[in-house]
Amino acid sequence: MDLIHGLTDELMYIRTPFPMGKQGLVLKDGVVSPSGAELQQLMALWGPSVKPGDEARITAVDIKADRIRFEINGGPVKKQKWYQHIQVGAGGSAMPVGGTDDNANPRGTYVDLVFDHYVPDLTPQKFKDLLRPVLDFDAKSAQEAYLDTVPPKVKEAIQNHQVLVGMNREMLIYSKGRPPKKIREKDGEIEYEEWIYGEPPQDVDFVRMVGDEVVRVETMRVDGSKVLRTEKEVNLDTQTAVAKAAEQPRPPNAPSLRRPGEAPPEHPAPTGGVVPVIQPPPPTTDPNGPPHYSS
Repeated sequence: MDLIHGLTDELMYIRTPFPMGKQGLVLKDGVVSPSGAELQQLMALWGPSVKPGDEARITAVDIKADRIRFEINGGPVKKQKWYQHIQVGAGGSAMPVGGTDDNANPRGTYVDLVFDHYVPDLTPQKFKDLLRPVLDFDAKSAQEAYLDTVPPKVKEAIQNHQVLVGMNREMLIYSKGRPPKKIREKDGEIEYEEWIYGEPPQDVDFVRMVGDEVVRVETMRVDGSKVLRTEKEVNLDTQTAVAKAAEQPRPPNAPSLRRPGEAPPEHPAPTGGVVPVIQPPPPTTDPNGPPHYSS
């Protein structure tokens, strides 16, 4: 009861992206799943429910056998009041008595805090500490919560209101704010946006965005000199997660198309390549036994 009363309706800040849809995040022993390439795929497919730095609210705490589910912003499933299930009908049609609320549950999600075998008896503050990888209950502002989720080099740049080539759109906004001027242009087949910060007689920064990435920073100084930066200064490439996942050792019980007793290939397929699949020959039927594959 202390846990439910202590955390329900609690405001906090998000530390990791949550995807939209019915699948939330699972947190066990400080490890969040899905993560890496799998999480990026869910975010690309369904979009974000909440992002790092967003303020959110715990709207329900559900204690199960080996886990606690913390619903965020209403959870992923739209809920109805009891009176919304009552309908009054006439002439073959029916209308709900309580009406409908289309905005009852916008963009909700959840996180499951999982334990071994059973949920231990801990204080609400201890549960907050365990939720630290995904939820921040101590931050005083969205920027403070967001800065804890970025690399140290990016954090320092944001605190100094600087722009690094390779930053994404969200980092740029946290560092410089939304641009007073924005120009949309096209360089050959590449469309880009020029975000302009400052006006003479001050330094003026021209920040070029291609998609969600800063690719060029040009600064016109008061003394008339120009500084141009195009080399990537911070690497946020999500393909790194894919590469790391590919480097993981193959589980001993992983499924395989090899027949029992057949040795694995001497040279595994290259990372990211296409693995050829050899179809077995059609089965032959023995009148005195079950179908079998000929060699």
